[in-house]
Amino acid sequence: MRRREFVIGIGLTGAALSRPLIARAQQAAMPVIGFLGTSSPELYAIRLGVFRDGPKEAGYVEGQNVAIEYRWARDDVGRLPALAADLVQRRVNVIVAGSGTPGAVAAKAATTTIPIVFAVAVDPIKVGFVESLNRPGGNLTGVTNLNLEIGPKRLEVLHALLPTATDFAVLVDPTGPALAEPFVREVQAAAHSLGLRLHVLNASTERDFDSVFARVLQLKAAALIIGPSTFFVGRGEQLATLAIRYKVPAIYQYRPLLPPAA
Repeated sequence: MRRREFVIGIGLTGAALSRPLIARAQQAAMPVIGFLGTSSPELYAIRLGVFRDGPKEAGYVEGQNVAIEYRWARDDVGRLPALAADLVQRRVNVIVAGSGTPGAVAAKAATTTIPIVFAVAVDPIKVGFVESLNRPGGNLTGVTNLNLEIGPKRLEVLHALLPTATDFAVLVDPTGPALAEPFVREVQAAAHSLGLRLHVLNASTERDFDSVFARVLQLKAAALIIGPSTFFVGRGEQLATLAIRYKVPAIYQYRPLLPPAA
């Protein structure tokens, strides 16, 4: 997990910074990276640490020869377009959409000239971020973790572990339809091919979590697939705790991003 985050931190910042920042470094003004986050710096603590290591590898130290402007949506994706526009107005050299698909969409709509680096769980070609994987074109580039392709595999794993079960549930964040809807379609297709029933549950606030797990029990679903969402990323420990409390087998995209124990 840490290796994946390290690769993202280096790839998204070091590679993206090399062209625009080297040109600007010749000027008197300090180059500026814009970071667009969905949640809060507290929930992004580990990712931010790795993210800051990226520019260091390229010779840029925050506060010395590069500045970083942070914009946080505080779990309100509706704020992302205005925050992205603010970074554009600030004339940052590059925008790091550290807020998944919603942030990348907002940043893309805000500028066609400032380089944008994204980390998403959707197919960047299908959603129009890039023209191709070989030649992205435009001003966007980044990485995808292929969550859509792997989603059905999570159902297959649960089905293999619980072969007599017929009902399963999937949890998605409805505030990110660009990711949630195709993810559900893929898992739903897998459920149909396996002869299983799939119940779709929604959560967009922490207050929704208890009712979601209670609903899983009510539906008599054998297990829960937690879908990809930047909102869920910082709450992996909380979701795992609830799965244990409600005795609901659950499968997640990766381990919670938690700091090491003191």
